[in-house]
Amino acid sequence: MNIVFVVLLISSTIMLIINNPETVYSVMLDGAKNGVSLMFTLLTIYAIWLSVLDIMDKIGANKLLNKTFSPITKKLFKGEDDKTCEFISMNFSANLLGMGGVATPLGIKAIERMQGDKTSATDNAILFMVINATSIQLLPTTIIGLRTQTGSANPSDIILPSLISTTIATLVGIILCKIFKGKNV
Repeated sequence: MNIVFVVLLISSTIMLIINNPETVYSVMLDGAKNGVSLMFTLLTIYAIWLSVLDIMDKIGANKLLNKTFSPITKKLFKGEDDKTCEFISMNFSANLLGMGGVATPLGIKAIERMQGDKTSATDNAILFMVINATSIQLLPTTIIGLRTQTGSANPSDIILPSLISTTIATLVGIILCKIFKGKNV
């Protein structure tokens, strides 16, 4: 049995005995309600953007994005084949639009292709992970959606600070990866 589950079960039982059961049930039900509400909010956001990506694929925008990012990906990820660079470009595009959940499967495919059968991370895989983790976001759509859901007065005021911070983080990450390339740090 999972230790976390056991601890939660014991602590919930103790709270029910010691504390007012109505209060404990009320808090648990509110937490469950908020969790389900958040799940539907995120599901809606991802459904919309997955639909947008599907439309982009059908009209050939993926090829245009790949062509746009190709000079950058070829320069940053030397030695990678065209299909890997296509996955990288699509991952970058999804991250630019703030769709981290959509970018993840594309990133996994890119890493799998970069790694092949190697047991330790390649320099390109490390660089990709750093760029993916810092991901420059032009439109942090998920955060805007969550801020809208929670009643923010201006949910989109996160755009400029997000763009500045993710751009700086990405540039610093790329520079550090290039400095430490091939070194066991």
